[in-house]
Amino acid sequence: GSAVHGSSSLSPNSLLFIIILIPSGIVKAKCLPWNKGACLRVVFFSPSYYTEPAMEKRNYQKELDEIILNSGTEKPKLLLHSCCGPCSSAVLEYLTKYFSVTLLWFNPNIYPDAEFEKRLQTQLQLLNAMGLKDSVPILLEPRRSEEWYAQTAGLENEPEGGARCTKCFRLRLTETARIAAAGGYDWFCTTLTLSRHKDAVRINALGEEIGTRVGVRWLPSDFKKRGREQRSQELCREYGLYRQDYCGCEYSIRQ
Repeated sequence: GSAVHGSSSLSPNSLLFIIILIPSGIVKAKCLPWNKGACLRVVFFSPSYYTEPAMEKRNYQKELDEIILNSGTEKPKLLLHSCCGPCSSAVLEYLTKYFSVTLLWFNPNIYPDAEFEKRLQTQLQLLNAMGLKDSVPILLEPRRSEEWYAQTAGLENEPEGGARCTKCFRLRLTETARIAAAGGYDWFCTTLTLSRHKDAVRINALGEEIGTRVGVRWLPSDFKKRGREQRSQELCREYGLYRQDYCGCEYSIRQ
């Protein structure tokens, strides 16, 4: 539902707020031109994130620092979902210092088949170039695009970053958690938060929810912090990696 606050006659520089309730997380807040110089502000808001008093913003990097600090001398087992080679580069460089990492390639969103194969080969190229081929096993899942299309049906016209992306994150994280629980891993995580285009709050909330339900711990993260997004670009140039120009699904191509 939505609630609108304002009047039918708006003076210049006034604000009209539209609040739209959604299931998971604040997606965006946008200021749009309105009548006679006034501003229409649209806020997508999830009541599940609202408490009194307002919650302090979480620092996922500091939470990860604390986990690493208290991990002891033996490296915990981590199942790391990789969305693509470029995003996994700086993440692997960082996490392999502290965790025994296994990489999971499960990306049914990638379209078309040729692009799926190209990105997979880039992932394998990266592991070889970083000298991780023998120390970081990789679990390869087939494309299984029918699962992705079933989950995202009816959301074809959603904007990038909207409800379709939430469904996509949930599908991939659920499969990662399932495999992690079955394999006896201590933690599971994803490289998705490396990108500034991905909502770390939403991804961490989904990971925590899914981990609790499946029975495996979610590793909190915001991998773009501390310059890792820039570092991934450096590593891509160093290793000559293919860097895609769209997120992955066929709908993201046109957006």
